[in-house]
Amino acid sequence: MHKYMRAVGFSKYEKKDLQKLLIDVILESTERYYTSIKEDASFAQFCKDFSESNLSQKSEDSSKSVIGVAVCGEFDNNEKFTYEYYFPYLKSTNISSEEDVSVERHSAHESYAGVCDDIRIGVSLIFYLQNVIHYVKAKNSGLLPFRGTTLTLSALSLSGTVMMPIVKSEKDLIKNQQVSMNRSQLLNAARKGDESAIESLTLDDMDTYTTISKRIQKEDVFSLVDTYFMPYGVECDQYSILAEILECNLVKNEITEEEVYIMKVSCNDLVFDLCINKEDIYGEPCVGRRFKGVIWMQGHINFPV
Repeated sequence: MHKYMRAVGFSKYEKKDLQKLLIDVILESTERYYTSIKEDASFAQFCKDFSESNLSQKSEDSSKSVIGVAVCGEFDNNEKFTYEYYFPYLKSTNISSEEDVSVERHSAHESYAGVCDDIRIGVSLIFYLQNVIHYVKAKNSGLLPFRGTTLTLSALSLSGTVMMPIVKSEKDLIKNQQVSMNRSQLLNAARKGDESAIESLTLDDMDTYTTISKRIQKEDVFSLVDTYFMPYGVECDQYSILAEILECNLVKNEITEEEVYIMKVSCNDLVFDLCINKEDIYGEPCVGRRFKGVIWMQGHINFPV
């Protein structure tokens, strides 16, 4: 079993139940996509959504994100389907980034990892590509590299903790927004080779390190750090995050009837949707509070029509 199946409401499913579920996804799919990968075979992706209507509305705007399972494999000339792999997903509609994305194929399967260098994160953001067929079609048609694409990010989590927010005044919010804008401008300049911008960023980092080193002796680290985004473990698409909750909704898996939280979060000004089983989160998620946990990052590249 894929370990992140529990994040979309299949925590009690065992291997003996998996085959029946995958057959159901293929036969009763919500969406299905096909493309040719060689002369005698076609690659297919079947997706089925399993989320019912929102059980509770904890924000003014209801989430349009849905949970589901995707099955991928090949059709031969006799239209016989050969299963290759599957993965759970959280499908979102938010635009998380407008930076260029590069894609690399995984070694074992016809699956792909995307890389996005968004300056807000500070590291190269690596994610598991959801819309494989769209990318393969564009690649086979010779349309790559695409310009003007956007990226929709989503994440699955197996465990998380809800934390209270840092108290900030209106003046603090305005100041933080200004600092963030100035840093983004310096990072953009530094990427273009501006030496003065690189020097300014270095000095800012040194000042921040000095300030935190002094305050950490008497204050809790989570009262100093509002959000963070860090690589986690040996798998390149997993991250440890601390993020502010912007929206929160409770949905139910229509097969297992397990309840799942779908939250829109902001982490280092990067906004994306996050899904976690209700049984795996400690605390009560609410708008304004913070989510701390480890996530598996997924992404959907929105190619221009």
